[in-house]
Amino acid sequence: MTPFMGELIGTALLIVLGAGVCANTNLKKSFANGGGWIVISFGWGLAVAMAVYAVGGVSGAHLNPAVTIALAITSSFPWSDVVSYITAQIIGAIIGSSVVFLHFLPHWEETEDPGTKLGVFATSPAVNRPYANIISEVIGTFILIIGLLTIGANEFTDGLNPLIVGFLIIAIGLSLGGTTGYAINPARDLGPRIAHFLLPIAGKGGSNWKYAWIPVAGPIMGAVLAAFFYKGFFLNEGTGAFYITLAASVILIIMIKIVSTGASVQAYTK
Repeated sequence: MTPFMGELIGTALLIVLGAGVCANTNLKKSFANGGGWIVISFGWGLAVAMAVYAVGGVSGAHLNPAVTIALAITSSFPWSDVVSYITAQIIGAIIGSSVVFLHFLPHWEETEDPGTKLGVFATSPAVNRPYANIISEVIGTFILIIGLLTIGANEFTDGLNPLIVGFLIIAIGLSLGGTTGYAINPARDLGPRIAHFLLPIAGKGGSNWKYAWIPVAGPIMGAVLAAFFYKGFFLNEGTGAFYITLAASVILIIMIKIVSTGASVQAYTK
């Protein structure tokens, strides 16, 4: 198997199990309906672990454009392969979410709320504040990347690493996930959102493209910050790039706040 196919298949498996737990706990007339956030967090964590077990030996099991970019920044992965990996991840996410659609086929019609159906595929904010939502995604992804890099620096019993990574995902979900649904992975959100847009889901409503840039931009910002932080503070390769990136991120978030606040005021006055 090529690394491209490894990333595609691994990401598809990740989404089948991850989006699957969202569907299982939220769609009407599923026996797991009402399972709640703890079930969802554990479901996503185990989904990551199983996907890493499946393709870790083939592609390294990035399964996430943010991880791929962070590894390239830390010189652990060639920049020449970044585009192919991200392409594979997005395609895999579209395929995985399409499998979830087929698996729960009769339940879409039984579920009235379009937002619940979209929530199976893509994330959304608990409180719609773009500047705050992107901060949540930056922080969650920063913790993810630092966790992955530091886990990789430790020695574990053979075969245990993917399970530890799964526990990291569970920890982020339980502690930080309630604000935005913790995408922390551009492919995890964008691929299924594209599938939601394309698939003939009964009564699905819109795909909320207005929000879609946040679970893409936020994780990438968090990954870049984490990579430079790790290089500067863990590897002692200089902290200048981290501080420059941090300053740029703060300025960008302030601009987002100004723009979003202005748009809200304008909408209110109308």
